[in-house]
Amino acid sequence: MATTPSKDGTKIAYDKTGQGPTLIVVAGAFQDRMAMAAYAEPLSKHFTVFNHDRRGRGESGDTPPYAVEREIEDIDALIQVAGGSAFVFGGSSGGVLTLDAAAYGSNITKLALYEPPFVVDDSRDPVPESIVDQLKDMIASGRRGDAAETFMTKGSLMPADMVSAMRAHLSGRGLKP
Repeated sequence: MATTPSKDGTKIAYDKTGQGPTLIVVAGAFQDRMAMAAYAEPLSKHFTVFNHDRRGRGESGDTPPYAVEREIEDIDALIQVAGGSAFVFGGSSGGVLTLDAAAYGSNITKLALYEPPFVVDDSRDPVPESIVDQLKDMIASGRRGDAAETFMTKGSLMPADMVSAMRAHLSGRGLKP
């Protein structure tokens, strides 16, 4: 594992494997680089893969307050370490983040997305308009586990019993859910 500082000084941890054109892998909201290793390993046969922990996950640091712009700066820091430009692969919300980075002007040569969480039709009820304010309030009051649960149940429509099981699993591992 190596690290690089982001623009705000936050330490971003990453694994670098393989050789070839640079490819940065961006995980989803509740994942770290270990979750993306199943993608990074086969891709490293054709690319120099930078598989990183997004800020606040795994071995990367976290500097409040959260902002998407900071995560874009994290991707930009990895692009600089990689030589100034890169292909980027994003999974789930990491796919949305990579789209944001490309729109922001990050030096992304090619972009691949896997299951970005977009709803483009009326196949499900819309996310409640108040969810962003609810999540911000929960996070500000130190209720990060409740914010994650609300995001998963109201935003992603994951069944509440599955989220409860996830929280119980984290608690059993000594982590604050």
